[in-house]
Amino acid sequence: MNGKSFHDMTERIMPDKAMLATMDRDLRFIPSDPQKAKALTIEQVEQYNREGYLLPLRRSDAAESTEISAYFDGLLAEVHAAGADSYSIISGHVKHARIYDIARDERVLRYVRDIIGDDIVCWGAHFFCKMPGDGKAVSWHQDASYWPLTPSKTVTCWLAIDKADSENACMRFVPGSHKEGHIEYRASDASENNVLNQTVDDVERFGQPVDVALEAGEFSLHNDLLLHSSGINHSTRRRGGMTLRYAASEVRSLLNWQGEGVVVSGSDPSGHWGNPPRPEQD
Repeated sequence: MNGKSFHDMTERIMPDKAMLATMDRDLRFIPSDPQKAKALTIEQVEQYNREGYLLPLRRSDAAESTEISAYFDGLLAEVHAAGADSYSIISGHVKHARIYDIARDERVLRYVRDIIGDDIVCWGAHFFCKMPGDGKAVSWHQDASYWPLTPSKTVTCWLAIDKADSENACMRFVPGSHKEGHIEYRASDASENNVLNQTVDDVERFGQPVDVALEAGEFSLHNDLLLHSSGINHSTRRRGGMTLRYAASEVRSLLNWQGEGVVVSGSDPSGHWGNPPRPEQD
């Protein structure tokens, strides 16, 4: 990690607002077909279409969750030893075999298919780890604002490594905000201590925020246009979670992001995504 924080890397790898404005992106919400659902119920798919998220879904039992937490402890120790912060474990699916395997886990993919279809790539995996009292927040934003991808047919799995609740700064969603399309944002100022660099103001105009409380081993799914955030962790407990970014293989990257896109379900008929092999290291 060369001692860089995730914020430093965000400034380097994320396209800026002016660049994104020049890109011809389709940022309309694309609803899922409830009648095609196989793992989710019709009601769950209808809820996703209406609210922009689903939770809680379960991947791991208590024993496996403890094992994954221990694995994450090791990764975190490595980045801290290198002088980087707890948000700096990115692109894990192309660096670590264990994360690659989690990204391909049928316990997650069976639900993702019901949302975006059978042909799926995982193009990103990032740990968001709020240490006790680290003073960092994630301001209100839409994921699609950061991503040079089109159309908006992407869903994020947020897998809880630790129990996440209001005490240790769990995520918050604004239900239904994904239907607003792309929402104007401003650059975050230093006083916000934002892990990222964008802020949407006055989100209550789009609805009442809700807490995303998850037990370790549970996960949520949310649309890339859904407004979400998380506050400062004032508790004595860590709040670690891993995001897995999934897109339909028909989605196109308008910058050179396709190289890390791993085909995890179905196929990529056009060959747009790089589909790198399983990493050798763990």
